[in-house]
Amino acid sequence: MATINGARVGLYVVLWLFSAVLLGLTGTRLHYTLRLPPGDPLNHGKSFYDPIVAELLVTSVLGMIWSSFIIHIIHRSYDYGRISSFAGELIGLMGLFALYLVGAAIASTYWGNLFWCHQYWQCRVLTVLVAFAWMCWVIVFILIFVSVMFAVANAAFFRPLHARYDERDSYYHREPKRRRCGIF
Repeated sequence: MATINGARVGLYVVLWLFSAVLLGLTGTRLHYTLRLPPGDPLNHGKSFYDPIVAELLVTSVLGMIWSSFIIHIIHRSYDYGRISSFAGELIGLMGLFALYLVGAAIASTYWGNLFWCHQYWQCRVLTVLVAFAWMCWVIVFILIFVSVMFAVANAAFFRPLHARYDERDSYYHREPKRRRCGIF
């Protein structure tokens, strides 16, 4: 039987894999543009780099680090204070959401329609780069949705994000409920 933690870990693994592919694609693009051969028709053979490719490279590295950290917390059931709460997870995911959205949107405006040059290897690399940037953004969006829904349903925004906690052995020891009017 699947659990919410199993689904979240699965989504984080997919995010890590997609970010790794995006890292490879951005590295390939940077390697090509920074080492253009003298007779290359692109930019008349002068080396350059696309700033949005560098942004996507950094974002993919951050996505891989964040995914590894969250998988570690969920799998090992560690409490690292507020950073390991659902609120901390959502803050990190919102940062990745913005970075992937900006990177994918700008890359789409530059290289959204490269079907005219698919016979060239670099055009195919750019097309796949844009696709993986959007797929990473979609996975981050799904992770935000799942985490918000779980945190709202269980009133767990400031609880450990591994969702398995013992009140006596956690940083998040909750105060006992106060009685209203001395009856309940």
